[in-house]
Amino acid sequence: MNENNGLQLIAPRIKPVLDPDFRPAVLANRHYRAQAKQNGGIPVRIALEQADGSVFHFVSEVFPETHPLAAGNFIYVERIVKFMLWSRGGFRVYFDGPRAIGEQLQKYFHEAPTGKFDADIMGNRIYERPFEVVITKNVPAERASTTPLGRHLNGNRIGFDLGGSDRKTAAVIDGKVVFSEEVVWDPYMQPDPQYHLDGIIDSLKKAAAHLPRVDAIGGSAAGVYVNNRVKVASLFRGVTKDLFEQRVKNMFLDIKKQWNNVPFEIVNDGEVTALAGAMSLNQNSVLGIAMGTSQAGGYVTPEGNITSWLNELAFMPVDYNPNAARDEWSGDYGCGVQYFSQQAVGKLIPASGLEVDAKLGLPEKLKAVQKAMEQNDVRALKIYQTIGTYLGYAVVHYADFYDCKNVLILGRVTSGRGGDVIIEGAKEVLKAEFPELAGSIAFHVPDEHDKRHGQAIAAASLPKI
Repeated sequence: MNENNGLQLIAPRIKPVLDPDFRPAVLANRHYRAQAKQNGGIPVRIALEQADGSVFHFVSEVFPETHPLAAGNFIYVERIVKFMLWSRGGFRVYFDGPRAIGEQLQKYFHEAPTGKFDADIMGNRIYERPFEVVITKNVPAERASTTPLGRHLNGNRIGFDLGGSDRKTAAVIDGKVVFSEEVVWDPYMQPDPQYHLDGIIDSLKKAAAHLPRVDAIGGSAAGVYVNNRVKVASLFRGVTKDLFEQRVKNMFLDIKKQWNNVPFEIVNDGEVTALAGAMSLNQNSVLGIAMGTSQAGGYVTPEGNITSWLNELAFMPVDYNPNAARDEWSGDYGCGVQYFSQQAVGKLIPASGLEVDAKLGLPEKLKAVQKAMEQNDVRALKIYQTIGTYLGYAVVHYADFYDCKNVLILGRVTSGRGGDVIIEGAKEVLKAEFPELAGSIAFHVPDEHDKRHGQAIAAASLPKI
């Protein structure tokens, strides 16, 4: 596979052992930009606007319309816009460049199934505004609001984390965990939100029993949360749209009321992962990548702040091969969830030759691969090596959009010996293909104490008393 709708694709120097058709987004983008610059590139500006007035820019160049390689202009711009939508977020896209490309973008988000998915999530679900692409020379100035990180450890606090297979809760007094609990649950396809509410309340009550009083509650969960309101969350995937509006959207505001309106904050679990990493490492410029049921991400700026960015790595394209695996939710190809999650492991099992019952769920398939890894099965080793190669190219791709010096890797996919293989594979890619970055991007793995308590402490530290 050497092209995608006119966009030249570059084969990696280090090929994923189980996926020879992998075509890294970073290589295609860098090759395209270099070629466009050498051939009279036309400047383009892309800006995304959020409901609070934040505006984020991306500047690049495209080929002149008369150049033979101009056929790749649209797919290059569309993939960049896709990445920006899920990294920054926005309901309005401003495009300053060749009008034909802008009109193609308008049509894509209005008619293409994958474009309509992004437009609906961004416009209707997250920002509650009509999604639009505006072709203009008058792009608004860049501006952004950032929020100081949590790190508020004073007082008696509850921290919780809602995952796809378990929910964790901790009672924290002045930064010290005095109680923690992990409870198995199955929230994904539950149609009645009372199931979710009862589980969360039960965990909070158990933690509160170990505190003299509750001064603040902080939590994390997969999904998009704005001002403690649930916008998009896979935890509630089984809930109908009407019930979501009635019972889920304001669920955490209702919980706050039940707890006497103490300071309360819930944010995306990836953000808390990055926060926990920054607190543990005592460093900033942290990009957190959690490989679990899905792929979660979070970002701490060089100044030590979290932002209004979405950082939904699961939906960001990392492979430009148009025949790459497709995300089951958005229907788009080459998105991170298929490369850095249990879904990635499941995808790679057939190519590895490892004999795993296809009827098993993804968590059970992961356990089977981990067991084979413990037994030094080379087929399991190839799965982790492949994910490691993916990670090396993806991290450099992320670094084109994030100022990240520290990459925190965690999640069940990285447990055991496989996690070491993944990180070694990523480092190998940086040394071979991006030597200029090999010494400036550091990989970190949380220790067992941080795994058990770091997320809960970071979540508990979110609200300011």
